[in-house]
Amino acid sequence: MDNSIQTAFRQVSEISTKEERYEPFSWYEKMRKESPVRWDEKRGAWDAFDYQSVKNVLENKDLFSSNRSRRQEGEQASPIELSLISIDPPKHTQMRSLVNKAFTPRVMKDWRPRIERIANQLLDEIQDPSEIDLVKQYSYPLPVMVIAEILGVPIKDQDKFKDWSDWVVAGPTDNSPEALKKLEENQQRTYYELYVYFKEIIAMKRQQPGEDIISVLIQAEMQGTTLTEDEIIGFCILLLVAGNETTTNLISNAYYCFTEFPEIYEEILKDPAGTLPLTVEEVLRYRSPVQSMSRVAKEDTVLNGAEIKAGNIVVAWMGAANRDEQQFENAHEFNIRRKPNPHLAFGKGIHFCLGAPLARLEAEIAMAEWIKRYPRFERSSGFSLEPIESTFVYGLKELKLSVL
Repeated sequence: MDNSIQTAFRQVSEISTKEERYEPFSWYEKMRKESPVRWDEKRGAWDAFDYQSVKNVLENKDLFSSNRSRRQEGEQASPIELSLISIDPPKHTQMRSLVNKAFTPRVMKDWRPRIERIANQLLDEIQDPSEIDLVKQYSYPLPVMVIAEILGVPIKDQDKFKDWSDWVVAGPTDNSPEALKKLEENQQRTYYELYVYFKEIIAMKRQQPGEDIISVLIQAEMQGTTLTEDEIIGFCILLLVAGNETTTNLISNAYYCFTEFPEIYEEILKDPAGTLPLTVEEVLRYRSPVQSMSRVAKEDTVLNGAEIKAGNIVVAWMGAANRDEQQFENAHEFNIRRKPNPHLAFGKGIHFCLGAPLARLEAEIAMAEWIKRYPRFERSSGFSLEPIESTFVYGLKELKLSVL
């Protein structure tokens, strides 16, 4: 993560305890009412909390840039700075058009039986349903196995993927210079290891291409499309991390919601096919797997009365926007019948999450296959709240459940 993003995403002082990290919603509500767009001097960044402001920041590519790099002239860009999440048109348009073909409705239809197979394989491996760690045994391995197939990388490396992904999305334990320095060192090490890993994979794919997305990008490069190897590596890192972190947390957050609202889970049991797609959307809104994204103002602008200067970082808090009472009736309620549900969990505009159709499909299948085997469960006696230590990725390190 480049220094500008790291600065913007320092641990927000108002969110410090475990409980506050997983339940920041009363603070979000306070900020929406008192300071919907505010300047945080300590972090050197603007924060946007209300729905309309967040939507404006995310979708207005002419005013807010995704290029958050603070590199000096002559410094080489890191691969992640060259990935889709960090670039603007026209390069973004070119790269996105290349990889879109891996996430079309037709491709998703082909993926359904493969995801069902992986889900059932993981459920078969659960030996003791009296204490299941949903994250470790189900919500993490399922999306990482899927994304490994899409990328064409060995699934035997999934433990490495977990460690790398955790460090990429990690936040500092506190705002001390020591904590920030340690985090930066670990993230630099992680990016280096990812770079070396994917460089080796790309070399192998050049010799033996397959039907995976890395081979598609290499072939596009060979056919004259101007993609550098670092750009391909940056996309691989982004897809690996986003492809498993987001979906893992979507599934985990869903099951936490089910333990919060057992009466709603009973409603799902009566009609899984009719309720699960809507349930996925409401989990995305109610406990968004990504709580915030940052942009850089391209020019001086006014956002909900706040005068933002060119070059200022603006953090768009999607998790707060998705609980905005001005946009969602009874926003504090978990309502799986909510229609319409225009949440911003996957972003908005040209950077709308490329893998959104895949994440939705994986979550729906994960729940549908689980219900067939374990229609009754609760948080186990060994459960303790262990949220991920990050100010933008939102989920649980573990979720211990007991089947009834």
